[in-house]
Amino acid sequence: MTKDVIALTEQMPDPLSVLAGLLAGGPDQLVQAADDGAVVRLCDEQGRPLVSVEAPLLVQVPGEATRLLGVREPAVPYWWTEARATTGVAEAERLAGAYVSRIASLVGGAVWPPEAARSLDVVKSEGVRMTSDAAGGGADAPPDKAAVVFQDRPAVPMPAWLSPAVSAAAAAGIGLQIVTPPGARLTPAVRAALDGWPSRWVVRDEACGYYDGLSGAVLAWQGGLFQPVPGEDGTTPVPEVFKDVTDTAERQLTLQFRTVHPADDRLVLGGALEAVCQALRGGPPTGWGTAEPVNLPWSLRQLTDLAHERAPEPTLLYAVGDAFFATMRVSRTKAGVEEDITVIAGYGADEQPSLDRLPSIAETLATRHHLQSLLAQIRKARRDLAVPPYFEAPAVPAGFALGADEVRAMPGDRARRTPLAAAPVELGPATRPALYYPLPGDPSDLAGWTDFEKLMRHLKGA
Repeated sequence: MTKDVIALTEQMPDPLSVLAGLLAGGPDQLVQAADDGAVVRLCDEQGRPLVSVEAPLLVQVPGEATRLLGVREPAVPYWWTEARATTGVAEAERLAGAYVSRIASLVGGAVWPPEAARSLDVVKSEGVRMTSDAAGGGADAPPDKAAVVFQDRPAVPMPAWLSPAVSAAAAAGIGLQIVTPPGARLTPAVRAALDGWPSRWVVRDEACGYYDGLSGAVLAWQGGLFQPVPGEDGTTPVPEVFKDVTDTAERQLTLQFRTVHPADDRLVLGGALEAVCQALRGGPPTGWGTAEPVNLPWSLRQLTDLAHERAPEPTLLYAVGDAFFATMRVSRTKAGVEEDITVIAGYGADEQPSLDRLPSIAETLATRHHLQSLLAQIRKARRDLAVPPYFEAPAVPAGFALGADEVRAMPGDRARRTPLAAAPVELGPATRPALYYPLPGDPSDLAGWTDFEKLMRHLKGA
């Protein structure tokens, strides 16, 4: 199990110099870091990791420290430096705490959590050695059937070290299981990474043991991973703490859509995402990045350049704003350049979700951004978009749209004559329209899925 400590500083720290000063053995114990190494590890004599130190990250996006750590936001830009200490090893926690404390003292800043602040004295470290690891190596338990990662922080994010762990688990055909205390929340990025068995969120509750933070299923470690435990009647029990839910009247609107652009050197990506954020929040996203914290100011040109550099490999990006989170995956396919985008916007009890704007949003995407399809959903969930370890009602469909090419490809009037009570709304030029299909959008009524399934069967000709 690990414990994260973070330094938020005004100036860029020099991790190798700070670590050398902390270690009683001095700089001669250091191993040369790889040129592109993003992680430095302190290990004991047996090679077991004690502390993993991340490369400092310059955060230029306001709100990330508050969103992920629940602390007062430093003035941007600031440097975010993480150290992960193996819990249960007193020396490891002292090293990590002393490391971030010295950074904060030398270059000006604060330590999270505050109780992690330690003495600035040299730490006794006979037998401790330093190595580099460019991949990050995120698993805390040796992967067998699942890579297990332990996290103890208010919001579990998708930092640079966790993304490789997700990819490595997928490549190995195993799951990713994240273990947290009951007070933790997941960010939407991490929630999406746990979509599919045997990946899961494991909540460790002293009162009721282990349970799945997304489904509520009681869990136990068996066969090399956490698995549901059947009750006496053969069904998997759910603890009461998972079912203890109060409706706060908060809502989340989710838009999942795909755009397909002709491959062109002049293509600029991200415009569809920016247009949706503009419609829902009155402006573009505040920032974007490939991990959390999201650290770069919003820039269509920069994210396009990154996707271009990584092609033909896909690129996964995140964007943030006020109660706004988006995931964008850019892929090069035979059809062209595809953007698969999921946008989540949160609304408080005194705010109305923007359901009435869905047709105009769909029209903008269809006429300006090569929309292929769009599905809008609404559900009862937190405005801050954090995923809690208790029951949240499933989303219901609020609208669906087809791009002009998809409408034209359907035979006859199939796209226009559907079994739904409401006729589709034509979007864009009358000679080549896209279509928007209104759906009930009542978060208290799951019957909306029945209408959606009828529409899908009809459109597919089933």
